[in-house]
Amino acid sequence: MNRSPGEPCSPCGESALERYYRFHSRFYDATRWSFLFGRSAVMEAFAAPPPRRILEVGCGTGRNLVRLCRRFPKAELTGVDLSRAMLEVARSKTHAFGARVRLLHQAYGGVSGESQACDLVLFSYALSMFNPGCEAAIAAAHGDLQSGGRVAVVDFHDSRFGFFERWMGMNHVRMQGHLRPLLLARFAPTTDRLCRAYAGTWRYLLFVGRKE
Repeated sequence: MNRSPGEPCSPCGESALERYYRFHSRFYDATRWSFLFGRSAVMEAFAAPPPRRILEVGCGTGRNLVRLCRRFPKAELTGVDLSRAMLEVARSKTHAFGARVRLLHQAYGGVSGESQACDLVLFSYALSMFNPGCEAAIAAAHGDLQSGGRVAVVDFHDSRFGFFERWMGMNHVRMQGHLRPLLLARFAPTTDRLCRAYAGTWRYLLFVGRKE
């Protein structure tokens, strides 16, 4: 989860999206498996060559960070998220990996100024919640990658049912097929697939692209 730039905040400084995830962090992992499809498939798509410096934007509870640490034991990882509550869960999960994992509590606007450029930036069901701001986040990822580095995205794409699209909008998710063109404009695709979920109730995007 990550707030999009410019989202209005409450008087106490906490945005609506932060409040949403402060509540949902308690049961996020127990419920999201039922509709966040493709998270394992996208890891298969970027497995070779093994990435050494990985950034996950909207790392949430750290589920992907743990899997990435185990799959790529020589990699250094950074997770960025705006939700302090989600990062607290992520910290408890990744503690065993020590200094290999760095967690940043901030809105994403690029992190390459703090360290070496990445060779993989992962967005797992995060970009569809940058509203507005997805284009700026994709541009920031392009800037964080070294030449030849890859961006990997798994996310909601669209739905043929207006009621479902509206319901997802109430949960801060935009699914209007807008992410794929933005990614294709900046990255050369190595994986570019639209997959059906629940008999076509919606489609999700699997995308891996290279910075040239």
